[in-house]
Amino acid sequence: MDIQPSILVIDDEVDNFDVIEALLDSENYQLHYASSGQQALARLNNFQPDVILLDVMMPELDGMEVCRRIKANPQWKVVPIIMVTALTAKEDLALCLAAGADDFISKPVNGIELRARVHSMLRIKQQYDNVQALLILREDMVNSLVHDLRNPLTSIVLSTDSLQLFGVLSEKQERKVGQIANNARKLQSLIDNLLIMAKLESGKMVLNYKELDLDELCQSAIAEFESIAAKKDVALVSELPKSVREAGQSSAAINLRSSPSRLVQVDTAIFRRVLDNLLSNAIKFSPSNSQVVLKTTYLGVGGAKVQVIDSGPGVPNHLRESIFEKYEIGTPMPGLSQLGLGLAFCKMAIEAHHGSITVENSHPQGAIFTVFIPFNSR
Repeated sequence: MDIQPSILVIDDEVDNFDVIEALLDSENYQLHYASSGQQALARLNNFQPDVILLDVMMPELDGMEVCRRIKANPQWKVVPIIMVTALTAKEDLALCLAAGADDFISKPVNGIELRARVHSMLRIKQQYDNVQALLILREDMVNSLVHDLRNPLTSIVLSTDSLQLFGVLSEKQERKVGQIANNARKLQSLIDNLLIMAKLESGKMVLNYKELDLDELCQSAIAEFESIAAKKDVALVSELPKSVREAGQSSAAINLRSSPSRLVQVDTAIFRRVLDNLLSNAIKFSPSNSQVVLKTTYLGVGGAKVQVIDSGPGVPNHLRESIFEKYEIGTPMPGLSQLGLGLAFCKMAIEAHHGSITVENSHPQGAIFTVFIPFNSR
């Protein structure tokens, strides 16, 4: 390895530090020490070792619990853990592995065995790091390609707009040009989602917060999707406060409720894209002669809740978490385009606003996607 590997030794017996240091003296390792489980967890907040040597028998927080906590943390779980134990029963060793340990070594520690096991764990960690570096490189290449696709797509959209406005086209030609324009805009939306997701993942996305009326934003989204829903004989129903209806912004069906309109601070473009993704999915998966409901609920000083309720097949219980991961499509539906990116984008965007998104099944059928957004999400 080009960089000197670091090893964190966790043991409540300080004398054991000297033993480990003597046994690894011939190796080019940086050794770090923690004399308790709590101290070790605190140190991991500041640096990440390449391997952890963890004593099992410690007071207060024992090695098993420390191991479980490390492996439960997304940032730390990739670090290989070698349990150092005086326990010899097969059942005890099995408990070490069940807690998340990658290997174990018995006391008294043998120098040859210790060096061999540390070498093995370092090799595994290096392989993992190499794979992660390749994944990052692949992601950067994909993002670069996606970015480069924007210019030709913009040209296609502008050309179709010109043909529709100024071209002398037959009815069939107009229909085909319209199809080209619609599909080009879908690709544009997909590309924008991918680029925003890349920025959110890298932490380089700066949200442009603005104070706005959440219900007006929801009503605007409903108005835009009315014609799309009508083509599929799906009714769009918005359950929004009375003030929105009086504004006369849309002919969509409105159920009146008494909740007053509230202002939220969000990135308007990003949050609107979340609504568009949820409404588009709801219409896509709902059968003809059904309805999709967009509903807002205000939760006092805590924030607001936006729900999109469809009449589709619902989401199986075992997919309710993973469906928000990239490229997870849930239940495949014949004849429908499912890329598994829309909901992943929604989750990243809402969490960037310090909110949350969940899904549950509706009755007798369908799914309810719930977005919680705090009134001040900065």
